[in-house]
Formats: sequence, structure tokens, C-alpha cells
Amino acid sequence: MKIGVVGGTGPQGRGLAYRFALAGHPVVIGSRDAARATEKAEEIAAKAEGARLTGATNADAVAAVDVVLLAVPWDGHAELVASLTDGLAGKIVISCVNPLGFDAEGPYGLTLEESAAEEVARLVPTARVVGAFHHVAALSLWKTPDPLSHEDVLVCGNDAGAKELVQDLAASVTGKRGIDAGSLRLARQLEPLTAVLISMNKRYKTRSGVAVTGVEAG
Repeated sequence: MKIGVVGGTGPQGRGLAYRFALAGHPVVIGSRDAARATEKAEEIAAKAEGARLTGATNADAVAAVDVVLLAVPWDGHAELVASLTDGLAGKIVISCVNPLGFDAEGPYGLTLEESAAEEVARLVPTARVVGAFHHVAALSLWKTPDPLSHEDVLVCGNDAGAKELVQDLAASVTGKRGIDAGSLRLARQLEPLTAVLISMNKRYKTRSGVAVTGVEAG
């Protein structure tokens, strides 16, 4: 499965691209700047020996792959997605975008009419959009190749086949299948939960994650 990571030069995109590459998936790093994307792909490939990574512009990365991960900042999200609609059409699109704000009290979830994942689904109606990987810390993804087995990846979406594929892909990060968290509209709750984790990370000087008890992934 060839995976394109739009925003692959950022910490979250880099970490997830590293994990996908370790699992044997060919990965294309996307960026507005193809040279920067290539540089980041080479950095990840050096860490994940034998991994297959290349760099390209966002548009070229999306056009060349089967599955697209969006790991970009919320600012400018709609404009970026709109610019890639042709390439995203009909494809499985994974959104791990978290619309957050920050002020003197710390991080908080923005009050929006729709989640980032729902915005993608609205802008690209034929895309098979799945929300996942919101809560895995970028540094945890990058620091070690070992599975983050103490965490779970929560997956939401309306397309059953796409959601199952992403649940399987979650094993690249945790070593186990992702948890089906429900329909795409629940991304409205999953995305802002990241603000709670960031707040706890600061308070306890750690990299917290989410673990679900009483549920077996399946």
C-alpha cells in the first residue's frame, strides 16, 4: 500500500511516515516545496534502514499513492484540501488534523461547525475519509521503532472498508489493530481531546496517550 503524507515535513507527519515505512509501506512525503520533501524523505529513510521513501510536491504526492494522510496545521487547512481535490477524489484520506487554539490558559479545542475530517469530506465528497492518529505524540512516534503497545489508535469514519484498512494500518504504530470509534461525526470529539493530552503532557512532563479498556480491537 503506497501512502502519501501531506505535511510529512512536520513532526507528526514525519513520525507517522517513519512508522509506515518501518512496516514496509512505500511512502511519499508531500510538501509545498519538493526539495524540502525530498530532504525529509532522506532523513526518514536513513533512520528506517531499507525503507522506501521519496519526496514530492503535495499535488504530486497525492497523485502517486493509494492512501493519503493529512498531517497539516489547521490554519490554511481548507485552502490546502481544496487545492488537492482532484488528487484526493475517490481515495482513502486519513485526517489526523487537530483544530486547536492556544492562549494564556493553554491549549483548547476550537468551536467549529464541523471537524477537520468532516471538512475534508465536504470539500472532496468522493473521498473515503477516516479520522485517526490524532492522539499519538510526534516524539513518541519518532523516538523508537518499538510499538507503542500501551496506546490505542481511535478510528472513526462512515466508509466501513476504509475504516477497516486504517484500523489495520494502526498496527504500524501500536502493534495492534485500531479501535473502531464510530462514525465520522465523532471526529468532533476526538480532535479536541488532543488539547487535554497536551495539557497533561505539560503538567506531568510526559507524552501521554489514549488507551481503551474493556474493548478488543476488531
